[in-house]
Amino acid sequence: MSSVRAFAPGTVANLGPGLDILGLALEGVGDEVVVSRSGTPGLTVEVFGASEIPTDPARNTAAIAASEVLRRARAEQVGLHLEVHKGLPLAGGQGGSAASAAAAAVATDALLTVRLSREALLEACLAAEVAVAGRHADNAAAALYGGVMLVRSLDPIDVVSLRYPASLKVVLARPAQRLTTEQARAALPLTVSRETAIAQAAEVGALVAALAAGDLDLLTRAVEDLIAEPAREPLLPGFAEAKRAALEAGARGCSISGAGPSAFAFAENEASGNRVAEAMILGYRERGIEAQARVFSIDTRGARILGGAH
Repeated sequence: MSSVRAFAPGTVANLGPGLDILGLALEGVGDEVVVSRSGTPGLTVEVFGASEIPTDPARNTAAIAASEVLRRARAEQVGLHLEVHKGLPLAGGQGGSAASAAAAAVATDALLTVRLSREALLEACLAAEVAVAGRHADNAAAALYGGVMLVRSLDPIDVVSLRYPASLKVVLARPAQRLTTEQARAALPLTVSRETAIAQAAEVGALVAALAAGDLDLLTRAVEDLIAEPAREPLLPGFAEAKRAALEAGARGCSISGAGPSAFAFAENEASGNRVAEAMILGYRERGIEAQARVFSIDTRGARILGGAH
């Protein structure tokens, strides 16, 4: 094949208490990357739909992931051209950098017919994330594999696909504000107390158990972040009001989506999700902030090939 087109879904990371270790994939929204052979060694990049994203291959997550696949395939001499079609907002808390990386990794692997392992593809995505967002794989694992993922370890890579109720919905509210990953991570505390660490670990365990058992009452209690949310909330006016409104409308837990500024909530079905979405919009509006909200199912497929040309 001379080119391959791939898609990877947007994601929600952390899921409340799971800072850098929990993530899920959203159905129906994501990035596409077309990887084509070129006549000269090296990578070139075009970006469509987001003028602020760099086209420098050393700073673009899709290109970094593709380059890592080339390195692992021992095919560094192959020239590639990447078209990155952004369906996800920049710095929107929806895993845009990870989605571009995952789509590029699977497209490059398919174009070269390398068939790298899932772990090797995730390593390629992780290399891209390190360059722009720090060494964490919660977004990347969910974008690559789909479903709900737990990152147990980075060295070595060890990720676990979690069970969850098929009817579970995810409400994503996106306020008209910006918060970069760098700003959000800079707000995190360097240390936490033993009591906080123990309580946060208990919430992660409860959240995993709630998803596996379909225990929505426990899920509601378990989406409680004692580390990142308190640190980032002052940077996100309207979030507190949106969270309160979501829970009053029946949300099964609500927190910041990744680094923000988007917020997410769990809902037990589509109808409940629609009520929660409207409540979150009104919550932001209390602070004079316009927001959009949408109800998603969880994407079960992750990054996938859409087609290729010979």
